[in-house]
Amino acid sequence: MNQQSEPTCSKIRVYDFFSGCGGTSVGFGRAGIQHALAVDSCSDAISTYQKNFIGVPVITDPIETLNVDRIQNYFSHNPEVKLFCGCAPCQPFTKQKTNTKKDAASDDRRGLLIYFSDIVHACLPELVFVENVPGLQKFSLEDGGPLAMFISRLKQNDYFVDFDVIAAQDYGSPQVRRRFVLIASRLGKITLPAPTHGPNTKNSYVTVHDAIGNLPSVKHGTEHPDNQNYPNHRAAMLSALNLERIRHTGANGRRDWPERLLPKCYAQKKDGKRYEGHSDCYTRLAWGEPAPGLTTRCISYSNGRFGHPEQDRAITIREAAKLQGFPDDFIFTGSLNSMARQIGNAVPVSVAEVFGRHFLNHVKAMESTNG
Repeated sequence: MNQQSEPTCSKIRVYDFFSGCGGTSVGFGRAGIQHALAVDSCSDAISTYQKNFIGVPVITDPIETLNVDRIQNYFSHNPEVKLFCGCAPCQPFTKQKTNTKKDAASDDRRGLLIYFSDIVHACLPELVFVENVPGLQKFSLEDGGPLAMFISRLKQNDYFVDFDVIAAQDYGSPQVRRRFVLIASRLGKITLPAPTHGPNTKNSYVTVHDAIGNLPSVKHGTEHPDNQNYPNHRAAMLSALNLERIRHTGANGRRDWPERLLPKCYAQKKDGKRYEGHSDCYTRLAWGEPAPGLTTRCISYSNGRFGHPEQDRAITIREAAKLQGFPDDFIFTGSLNSMARQIGNAVPVSVAEVFGRHFLNHVKAMESTNG
């Protein structure tokens, strides 16, 4: 398949570090940016990437041991604007995984952004893109957070930098997902792009129905037989208990359940009332709204609001992929849980596409300004 549109600016080539299965690469390709290189050490994610980006070079070395010379070997002999994308694993800074700053400091993955910073410092690409969880910016260097050093080094190397927490649904994604995004340029001043969807724009939010409403039904524990037209349209098996639970699940979630279906932790009562925390667990998506932010367990009925709006099952791999913005012919490889993890870790495709077009416009503007 061709994940790249006709480039509107042939100069920009993206070097996708922590590429995963390729969400950022799909979005940048749609914008018209050329794929130069993918770097990731996850074998399942790289297998998916290579199946969909035929001919794009891949490096599977961990970034901690990656020699800069290997990257520079892929630089074009022709003039190019290099875009380095570094969307490192976010788990050390998530609410789910980080209860204290000590937790973040003890996770080795916190240093991945520093290794990426070393590569940026050595190669000095014209453009830089970083996407992560909002919690990344809450940690100083003393607390184990790498962001302050990363930004400081960018500015020392004459980059203009802008960053903020954005909402993915504001950029065309059919899910409510808050992410930290940083962009940097050595070409001139750059700022984050304005939202494209929602209030004060011309576009309504993209809904669950917009994204997956056209897919045929499947039963839990099965895969749609037409794998050519509906690849990876496969749902996880539900236990007999969870099947009964989802059959009792309507718009009110588990509040509609009889007492016997409640897990022990939810059946506990305080002041005569049920426990109402974790209200998204064991609930369904709503057709007319964006989905909640996809996680690495997005095909599990018991791990979030990932029940299908109507069918008695959790969403399929294909449905999760479409909610993340992947095209219908994008093929995932690996086990069911691995494919879900690849999708949950991916950058929403529409977000990458908007930022890709923003980079293209920025380069054009800088070229026009500088003659």
